[in-house]
Amino acid sequence: MIRIDLAGLRRTKWHEYAIRFLFGGLITATAGFIAQRWGAGIGGLFLAFPAIFPASATLIEKHEKQKKKRAGVCGIVRGREAAALDAAGAALGCIGLAGFATVVLQLLVPYEPWIVLAGASLLWLGISGLCWRIRRVF
Repeated sequence: MIRIDLAGLRRTKWHEYAIRFLFGGLITATAGFIAQRWGAGIGGLFLAFPAIFPASATLIEKHEKQKKKRAGVCGIVRGREAAALDAAGAALGCIGLAGFATVVLQLLVPYEPWIVLAGASLLWLGISGLCWRIRRVF
């Protein structure tokens, strides 16, 4: 079940946000260096990498293990499963992001940018949602 859990914001410590920010910044800077060396097209592919995913996956695993430990259970498997589910969601979002990038690449010059970005965003949402629904069936 998809839901929003705002209580998770209170459970996250400031240093965990800093780790996410650091990972995101490093990945973005790396994409910039790659773009300088091999061009914007190649650098853009690396910028499409979900920048905070490595940090969030490790933090999700850590939180799940801690939660199970407080309950008196070894949470190693549960932590890995939670991180794997997050990875699956990130992959589905990336498939939608590929559709977004394709639309922007093809239509940004001949059409109004706000129309292209709005349409590409709706396409991203639709593709990602469709992928999620297909995954739920299988």
